[in-house]
Parts: sequence; structure tokens; C-alpha cells
Amino acid sequence: MESVEAFLAHAIRIEQEAALRFGQLADAMTTQGNREVGRLFRQLANYSLLHLADARERAGYRELPPLRPEDYTWPDIESPEAAAIWAADPMLGREQALQVALAAEQSGLDYYSDVMQQTVDLELRALAQEFADEEAGHVAELQRWIALHQAGQPLPTDV
Repeated sequence: MESVEAFLAHAIRIEQEAALRFGQLADAMTTQGNREVGRLFRQLANYSLLHLADARERAGYRELPPLRPEDYTWPDIESPEAAAIWAADPMLGREQALQVALAAEQSGLDYYSDVMQQTVDLELRALAQEFADEEAGHVAELQRWIALHQAGQPLPTDV
């Protein structure tokens, strides 16, 4: 990553893609009658929208580079936090949905951690650390949700 501006452009795209995918999965689950998982994915889409607003706010006064889809540098074919599209399977259970969400958040954490470790720019390193810390919180929260589910307790999305 060559600049804070490029980093923020990538972060904004990551959160846009995460919100879009979780929203698509929520719609698919709800339409197919799997409302429990639909609510879970909708909550995650809403969290991604909050993170998107935060990333845009951080970009603030900066002039971000105009990137085309092929200009984004991802470790895989999709944006790191785009949840697996196969999770639109109507038979998907809550535990599988939680694992899909955890994998997406872990991928985001790995992405930001890699940027932090690879850059020599101190400002970029500090910003990537903040984003990695935020993603680490998301990973920890999903791990907590998985533990609640496995213990037969309600999730925050159940209320």
C-alpha cells in the first residue's frame, strides 16, 4: 500500500462490499424463510454500514484516488470482508452463518494487519493498526456470539 489515501479508498470499498454481501445474504435468507439467519446477516450488514461511515469520515478532507474495480489490490478474488456467496443456501444454519461471518471478519483483520506490517509509512501503519484493532473487536464479538449459540443462549440479534 503506497499511501494513506489509497488505504482509505480500499477500506471504504471493503466496507461497501461487506455491507452489500451481508445485505444480499440477509435478503436471500429472509425470502427463503430462514428468518433467524436473515436477521443475523442483516445485523452484520448494518454493522458494515457503520464501519463504512467511519471509513468515509476518516477520509474527510483527503483526496482519494479514483480506483476502478481492477485497481483494488486484494489477497483473493474478492474484497477481504465479502462473506462467502455460498452462504445464500436456504438450508444454512445459524452456526454456519456465524462461521461465514467470522471468516469474513478474520479476513478483514488479516488484510489490515498485513498492510500494517508491510508499510514503512508511519501514518499509514498507525491507521492500519486502528483498522486492525477494530476488526479484532469484530472477530472477538463473533467468537462470543458463537459461544452463546453453542451454549444454547440467545444472540444479540434475537432481541
